[in-house]
Amino acid sequence: MKVGFIGMGIMGSRMVANLQKHGYEIIIFNRTQDKATALITNGALWADTPGVVATQVEIIFTMLANPEAIMNVALGENGFLNHLASNALWVDCSTVNPSFSRQMAKEAQNKHIRFLDAPVAGSKNQAEKAELVFMVGGNATDVETCQPLFKAMGSRLVHVGEHGMGTSLKLAINLLLGTSMAAFAEALILGEALGISQERLLKVLLGAPVTAPFLATKKEKLELADYQAEFPLQWMQKDLHMVAIAAHEVGVAIPVTSAVKEVYRLAIQQGLGEQDFSAIHSFLKQGSSNVSRISHKA
Repeated sequence: MKVGFIGMGIMGSRMVANLQKHGYEIIIFNRTQDKATALITNGALWADTPGVVATQVEIIFTMLANPEAIMNVALGENGFLNHLASNALWVDCSTVNPSFSRQMAKEAQNKHIRFLDAPVAGSKNQAEKAELVFMVGGNATDVETCQPLFKAMGSRLVHVGEHGMGTSLKLAINLLLGTSMAAFAEALILGEALGISQERLLKVLLGAPVTAPFLATKKEKLELADYQAEFPLQWMQKDLHMVAIAAHEVGVAIPVTSAVKEVYRLAIQQGLGEQDFSAIHSFLKQGSSNVSRISHKA
């Protein structure tokens, strides 16, 4: 089976590599070809446009940064929706707001294309080890068709419901990821200011009942202040923006998340956008130090 894949970022490139390990012939497109060099060397076929990908496959995956990027490759000039065969299947693994997923499902349906929203839980390491969790919205028959592909790239599949429900669950998860990381960073900064060593704080807090389990994976980054990206801070801020859009659309107040979203935005403005989202600790610690210096001067 030939599989199309658009988006060769941190996640997409590793997902494609796992499909290759399972013997799938992959046709790929990315805005910049240099990110796909290793995959092409390993046998992936390069297409010059999204439309060219679509002419050669029955299933196409997208893993892109935001709704604008998806609109461009799906509906823009040389977009793939105009070139897929009738009854082909589009699986969007991007993190977007649910109403956008439903909009894309409708655009696909108008062209007799099947659609699944299938965002993933997990970051760079999970993508590399094929340990992603797929949260899927759409028709159960289409989910069944994609089962072998999901299994090649992940460890678990959750069929949440109709179109938009996969992205709904993903936003709830990323709300927790973003706010938990920021709160944990503040707890470390406060504890150190009160005289507790970072070493002891990490030893006590990580694994404690009040601490999210994923934070243990950030221990080394926090200890070394080495924030090489597994999940870039700028994409966490984008995801929290998607959360804010979704909350607005259903009339739900999210004051805590909204405040945290703006903290990540400030960190981006300080040049931390391409670092791992755990670098929010560095941003908050710098701000705390500035406040402390001002207090001492006063």
